[in-house]
Amino acid sequence: MTPRKLFIPGPTQVSDSVLKKMATPMIGHRTKEATALQKSISEKLQKFLNTKSDILLSTSSGTGLMEGSLRSLTAKKAAIFSVGSFGERWYKMAEQNGVEADIFAVEDGRYTSAETVDRALATGNYDLITVTHNETSSGITNDCKSIGEVLKKYPDVVYCVDAVSSAIGMPIYTDDWGIDVLISSTQKCLALPPGMSYCTYSPKAAQRAPQAKNRGYYFDLKMIHENVLKNYQYPSTPSLSHMFALDYKLDEIEEEGIENRFARHTEMANIVRAWARDRFAIFPVEEYASDTLTCIENTRGIDVAGLCAKLNDRGYEISNGYGNLAEKTMRIAHMGDLQVSDINELLSVIDSILD
Repeated sequence: MTPRKLFIPGPTQVSDSVLKKMATPMIGHRTKEATALQKSISEKLQKFLNTKSDILLSTSSGTGLMEGSLRSLTAKKAAIFSVGSFGERWYKMAEQNGVEADIFAVEDGRYTSAETVDRALATGNYDLITVTHNETSSGITNDCKSIGEVLKKYPDVVYCVDAVSSAIGMPIYTDDWGIDVLISSTQKCLALPPGMSYCTYSPKAAQRAPQAKNRGYYFDLKMIHENVLKNYQYPSTPSLSHMFALDYKLDEIEEEGIENRFARHTEMANIVRAWARDRFAIFPVEEYASDTLTCIENTRGIDVAGLCAKLNDRGYEISNGYGNLAEKTMRIAHMGDLQVSDINELLSVIDSILD
């Protein structure tokens, strides 16, 4: 199979050096070496996510920790704030796990306002909220800072955020924004293979977990956290291969400079947005457009699936619209290790196909 350059919401491009680290010889997952590895990863993630909260790793996609947060931390009822398909997914998880929840959805391309959250919480019905920071189906980024300001009025409400496609690619001030559980995974802005996720776990979350019934087993955040506190290890066997690569990648990011990494993502986003305005239109409210993925409205009525197929033949991959937005939109990701030169190259190839 001929490799393609990936400009999709995930997985993203993975460097040869990271793939090589994945092949590091195994060690025992209960050894001192494993403890040191996991402690190193946690300290680096805390720095990049601007948090003093503990870090929990999970050998799963981010969906696993999303489900775990609902089961482990909802004692009364959850308010799910949805701006697209992945917010809806969080609600489906609640339904299928027997967690009491209500969904507050907006139309595609819109954002969750702080006022909407305030109105919902003023009812006193909820003790946990979930917010999607960066929704890849519509290319919208929620203002999690302003939502965090609202949460100050409701100190008993746990604040969970899906940052799967934004963490390490966009600035997130976890503690300053009042986020208790910030969830992300390896295959997006970190530019690692899929298969591992991580989250922050605040003291408020730790205090809530004992009140939650039926936390499950594999994704019981209370049990995972207790093992981390004991010796930076986990109740189930973790993916050491991912950990070797993750520890290495975090050092690479430190070398690049996290602010430089953020600036590179913004620069790529600006280039794609300018191109989209000129050729089509930007789908989401532009003030809230994502810096890691651009969702482009198909104002010209082109065959998006056909364009994707022609790009595949030339060694590039972008995404059609997601779910009900298929053919109505197309999505170009600019996250991870992609460079400005990669973006310019892709857009030039698309122009050659469209002309």
